[in-house]
Amino acid sequence: MRPRILGIVFAAIAAMTSAPAAAENRGPIRIIYPFPGGGSGDALTRLIADQLASKLNRPVIVEPRAGAGGRLGVQAAKAAEADGNTLLVSPIAPMAVYPSMYPALEYDPVKDFTPVSQLASFDLAISIGPHVPARNLAELVDWLKANPKQANFGTPGAGTLPHFFGIMFAKATGITLQHVAYKGGTLALTDMMGGQIPIVFLSTNELTELHKADKLRVLATSDIRRSPFLPDVPTFKESGYEIVGTGWWAMFVPSRTPAGTITALNAAVVEALGRHDIREKVLRLGLQPVGGTPDEFARVQKDDIARWALAVKASGFTPEQ
Repeated sequence: MRPRILGIVFAAIAAMTSAPAAAENRGPIRIIYPFPGGGSGDALTRLIADQLASKLNRPVIVEPRAGAGGRLGVQAAKAAEADGNTLLVSPIAPMAVYPSMYPALEYDPVKDFTPVSQLASFDLAISIGPHVPARNLAELVDWLKANPKQANFGTPGAGTLPHFFGIMFAKATGITLQHVAYKGGTLALTDMMGGQIPIVFLSTNELTELHKADKLRVLATSDIRRSPFLPDVPTFKESGYEIVGTGWWAMFVPSRTPAGTITALNAAVVEALGRHDIREKVLRLGLQPVGGTPDEFARVQKDDIARWALAVKASGFTPEQ
């Protein structure tokens, strides 16, 4: 009888000690989105939030925390309790590019956070206006060498991913390209199609419809594989230039979050992104659904920190703090 009595006692103790933790984990989950609401990133975050709420049977609230290019929201996530009740959904810049841009960043994206899963990716593309007589990258490079005064490229802004990828392209070709920073991609495209600049780098989805309408020509995309949005366009690697650079959205938790909690969150995210209807919704946002394990994404993040550090240094870009 003694073992049975001891078993009952231990079970009662376990129930008493685990009850508060279980109660705490029935409250709402908060997802910090470090930018203003609106746009594809916000829509992706809310789509994933809805799926987590359904899978975990808990309220999931998306909390936009804009400021300092996403840094304030990331800092808020870092300061949160590491109990699985506060998540961070961030694009690549705050979690892989900013360490090379800001010498006094108030968080470490690797030490202060643990990945849950990559959510989606997006590639970049090089486009040319109708006045540029090039049908592929090789012809564009020849044209730029023959017309050095026109060797410039536009992007939606200094310090953006398209800016740094344009620097990668310049280094790969050995051509000195002058960067022209615009306040948004629309202004850059307007000038390119009007003949003021020859080249614009943007995310592929922003160029897709204009390419299909023959208003501009996309010559290459930046991922290892061709873009699902423009499968007729080769990659830079296919075109003979060994450069790759993609952006992403991913989910993180504060680094002290229990492993079991991360596993449960990852399973819910991966299951959602594996569903055909969810994948179609992500694609309609101009993003490519990914998923995967925390370790798989940690390797992606590490590689991207090193990759973009080289481009940031080569650009000479210094942000306003």
